[in-house]
Amino acid sequence: MSIQYQEPFKAFRFLVEVENGGVVVAAFSQFSGVKLEVETIQARSGNDNRGVQEIVPVLTRFAPVTLTKGVVGDNDFLNWLFSAAAGAYTGPSGESMYRTLNVVALDDRGNRGVTWSLKNALPIGYELTPMDGSRSEVLSESLTFAITGMERLTNPPPEG
Repeated sequence: MSIQYQEPFKAFRFLVEVENGGVVVAAFSQFSGVKLEVETIQARSGNDNRGVQEIVPVLTRFAPVTLTKGVVGDNDFLNWLFSAAAGAYTGPSGESMYRTLNVVALDDRGNRGVTWSLKNALPIGYELTPMDGSRSEVLSESLTFAITGMERLTNPPPEG
């Protein structure tokens, strides 16, 4: 059995897919916040005569994730956020507010590598970077999503 060395993925080579019937691919400049925590309690097993505490998992928490991109002329993600927010006279729109976000790390050749599939993503926040006439940076917007699950999928390396 031979072990093949694989280069680690670069943090700047990724794409984002949104599943909602079809798949929409969007270009984002930053992705952050993937964090999973399992809350536990300590309890003594009823038949443990040693008096040793067991650790029992009770709750799983997923931190909100944030995607940042340059401001362009599309409103797809902002419309998704508005569908989950209260309007001037109504509550959320009732259309499918929950979607799956796939964040795909790409290798140096642009091949798919590891995918983080974020389940039941719900847009919960929006932030626009400050506009400042003394700077020449790209105007960016950040969207924050609550998630209720995550899978980390590994694509096999391409042959050759």
